[in-house]
Order: sequence, then C-alpha cells, then structure tokens
Amino acid sequence: MLAWLSGHVHLSRLRVPPWRTTTLLWLAAAAAATFAGVVLSALRWQRVATALGLQARTATLVRHNLAGMFVGNFLPTTIGGDALRVTRLAAASGEAPGAAASVVLERLSGWLVLPVLTMLALVLNPGLGQRAPRPADTALSVAVVTLVALAAVLVLAASPRLGGRAGGDGWRRFLGAVHVGLDRVRSRPGLAFEILTAGFAYQLAVMLAVFLAAKALGLAVGWTAVLAFFPIVAIVQVLPLTVSGLGTREAALVFFLAPLGVARADAFALGLLVYLLNLGVSLLGAPAFALGSRARAVA
Repeated sequence: MLAWLSGHVHLSRLRVPPWRTTTLLWLAAAAAATFAGVVLSALRWQRVATALGLQARTATLVRHNLAGMFVGNFLPTTIGGDALRVTRLAAASGEAPGAAASVVLERLSGWLVLPVLTMLALVLNPGLGQRAPRPADTALSVAVVTLVALAAVLVLAASPRLGGRAGGDGWRRFLGAVHVGLDRVRSRPGLAFEILTAGFAYQLAVMLAVFLAAKALGLAVGWTAVLAFFPIVAIVQVLPLTVSGLGTREAALVFFLAPLGVARADAFALGLLVYLLNLGVSLLGAPAFALGSRARAVA
C-alpha cells in the first residue's frame, strides 16, 4: 500500500520539516505527548487489571507497553504487541486468562472512546461536514459501525450462557475472565469511570501528538479536524493489512485531509512522521523487550 501511494503522490513535493528551533520544539512536544500516551495507556490497563483482581504496578505496565509498542512496529497490526503484553503480565501474575482479558477489555474501552471523539468533533465543528462531506460521512459511518460492533461483543461477553461459563480451558477460560471483568466493572461505577477517564486522556494525548506533528510540518490542520478524523485512522490502521499500519494510515490521511486543502504529499508526510514518532518512542521499549520479565513462582 505504501508503494501504491508512492505512485499517486508527488514524492518530489514530500514535505520535510524545516530544521528550525520551532520545528524541533514541535517535534519534541509531539514525542513527549506520544510518551504521555504510553503512560496513560498503562494507567488504563492497570485499572482494568485491578477490576480482574490482578496486581500490577503502573510503572511495570509502562515497560510492558513500551516493549509491546516496540514489537508492534515490526509486525502486522498491533496484535503482536498485545500478545507480548499478555505474556509478560501472565508471567508476573500467573493468570494467563486474566492477563489476556485485561488487554482485551483495555482495547475494548478504546473502541468506545475513539468513535465518541469523532462524533463529538463533528458536532462541535459542523463546518467539517460542509468542507469535506464525504470524509465526514465516512468517519461518522465507521464510528457508528464500531459502536454497534462493540455493543455486540459486550452483549456476548456479558451473557451468562456464553461469557459466564468460566470453567474449562482455552477460549472458555478466557471468555469467562472477560465476563468476570465486565461484571466487576459494572458493579464498581467508580472504577469504570477511572478506566474511561484514562482512556479519553490517552486518546487525547495521541491526537495531540498528531496535531503537534502537523504543526512541525507546517500544515494547516485544525484541532477539531484531528479529533474528527484521526480516531478513524487509528481504527483502520489496526486492521491486519500492513506492518504497523504503514500505507493504511497514510492512505486514510490522504482521504480525510485532501478535501480540507492538504496536499496528498503533505498528508503522506504526516502519516510517516507519526509513524517515526511512535517508532522513536518505542525504542525505549527495546531493553524491556530484550530483558523479558521474571515469571512468578506458581505452586
């Protein structure tokens, strides 16, 4: 997909950040926002783990997140990084189904936050729908479909006949752990509020990093445009189509930003810069990935 895009944009016009002090400040701020997102994601994961009765320190989960982020930059979609996070938490807690359920529930909270951000931005800035009607309609459609799919998954997991069967091995134990986690979150509204608050803060940090990256490139991309369209880009790039979303992310940015007056080459450059920021921050996870984690002694 990256090669296909290269043939449809003028690479000679590919925007490169001008090496000025302000540019370096924008890039440093974008990297800081990306790292803050990693920390907030770990905080959300920690609250979900608490709901499942798993003991995990936020600092430890930050290291697991960085290691998973590092792996995810070299594998299709983010599943490889999530698998690493599951194995690390399972080794520390001795609860593989619970560890897997914690990562799944953490991800599911994101599928609620991302569509809500898109809908909220389109309501706050109705001019986006007038300037870019097709991208706005597409973003709204993807947001609605995502929420419907999330509702279906939650209904199945919360069902006593399906999710409530916590016995057995394999997927039944895993589905049972998800069911237990949902029950505990529903019975503790305060904990659910903490998970969603951390989820919104995490996604806003990610959107801020994208906005700052656009500033570094000198692109006229507004804050509400980022809030409206990049959550859908985040949803699309998770699909197992390319390595770390390369090509998928850039194609989505070209589709959403071109009607707003952003040249294809500029949208292409923004996608690559966002990837490079994530890659740079993920290098902090290389030592954690290499060292692994100490397994807990289980009787």
